[in-house]
Amino acid sequence: MKQSIQIAGAFIGLIVGAGFASGQEILQFFTSFGWLGILGTMLATLLFAFLGMNLTQLGSKMQTTSHKAVIYSICGRYLGVVVDMMITFFLFGVLVVMIAGAGSIFEQQFGVPSIVGSIFMTIITILTVSLNIQRVISMIGLITPFLLVLVVIISGYSLATMEHSLLDTNQLIDPQYAAASNWGLGALLYVSYNIAAGAAMLVVMGGAVKDEKTAGLGGILGGIGLGVLILLINLGMLAKVETIMGVDMPMLYLANELSPIVGMFMSIILLGMIYNTAVGMLYAFSARIVKPQHDKFKMFVALFGTTAFAASFIGFITLVGTLYPLMGYLGFTLIAAIVIAWIKEIQNKRNSPVGINGSSRF
Repeated sequence: MKQSIQIAGAFIGLIVGAGFASGQEILQFFTSFGWLGILGTMLATLLFAFLGMNLTQLGSKMQTTSHKAVIYSICGRYLGVVVDMMITFFLFGVLVVMIAGAGSIFEQQFGVPSIVGSIFMTIITILTVSLNIQRVISMIGLITPFLLVLVVIISGYSLATMEHSLLDTNQLIDPQYAAASNWGLGALLYVSYNIAAGAAMLVVMGGAVKDEKTAGLGGILGGIGLGVLILLINLGMLAKVETIMGVDMPMLYLANELSPIVGMFMSIILLGMIYNTAVGMLYAFSARIVKPQHDKFKMFVALFGTTAFAASFIGFITLVGTLYPLMGYLGFTLIAAIVIAWIKEIQNKRNSPVGINGSSRF
């Protein structure tokens, strides 16, 4: 159970980066659809739990240190090449978003030039990825409980001080901030691009656990935890929707409205979550290009991290609004492959009640 909880915390920490914890992603993919966005939250929770379970179990089953083997296994020889390249590209793209997000926090909260925050995040991410995978997983899940506590406090405050009625919320929504045409597509896109970007590290995390059920339970718990966070952040922003539209870091804005002290703590937590995701992305991207055991692995990590820093000057909101929806549409291919692999596994179970190596999946 301890390993499952560790995987769940790391799963949440991996996905909850700059856009998620800050509220910017939730604003674009859920809050912008008003109260219908809550239905999107429920759909996203189910998908995160299902996909997280499958990816961690596949990683555990194959005992892999890179996403390549799993992707080729579920996608086949030819489609596997395309999906592999897609995921590798997304890993780098999300890393760029995290570095840009760190810069936005430094500028919005501390009044420091964004480049300082981006440099800081780049350096500590490169240094951390030089550690072994078990220590990386432990560090990724470390900050998640603190984020949950702060989100509960901020969302509770927003709901308690809401100045408009629930019925008026939809009238205050500005549709130009929506990243999709409707709430259902928004939820699907959100899960799709997060899984496309997070699949590589989820597989690696599963590969660090020998028992498939333990790995799968971690994926399920992580998916449920993500759903709870999405719901809380969505409700908090719906309560203050008239003030947070167009803000880089909506949850940070609400934290500062509650108290400068809470705002300071939220800034630290946000930087921690950005750090979590950045580490996961850089590790998985580097491991796909160069084996972690290679003598020059650390050198390539520094090179990739520096390149991502240079690309971060595009801007945080621009990156979230353009890169993520594109990742979502392309990520549907990966989700379809996972579902097909799951169906095949169910069919195989009918013929043999015990899975490979005597281990059965959920």
